[in-house]
Amino acid sequence: MNIIKCVDKAYEKLNFIELADAPVSALQGVSAKDAEVLNKAFHVKTIRDFGMLKFVKWAAAIATLAEQVESEEDKAKETLLDDALEMSFPSSDPISVNSGITRIEVAPEMVEASSDHQNSTAIEPPNKS
Repeated sequence: MNIIKCVDKAYEKLNFIELADAPVSALQGVSAKDAEVLNKAFHVKTIRDFGMLKFVKWAAAIATLAEQVESEEDKAKETLLDDALEMSFPSSDPISVNSGITRIEVAPEMVEASSDHQNSTAIEPPNKS
């Protein structure tokens, strides 16, 4: 993340330790009046205080988890898509793909075609010179 976009111009050159100790109003979009309200309500004076505030942590955790949960509508769409794909391409189903295939570990021995063929009498034997 580009930290320059998060803080006011006067704080752009500070390192993270200095930024953590900067007033909350250093964050872009937080005015001095907003910082005063945060101080009165939650005793928040610095960016560090704000980031460590349990309510902010809870809200961030809930928002992160909410992004990971699939809605019922998304699940239904995914199921319909899977069913349509299965109807179009049944070979994509691992069970149908693997059910009739066996792996040959060792190649079978070669059989002489002139002696083991349905028309072996029509084949001339090889010249043995």
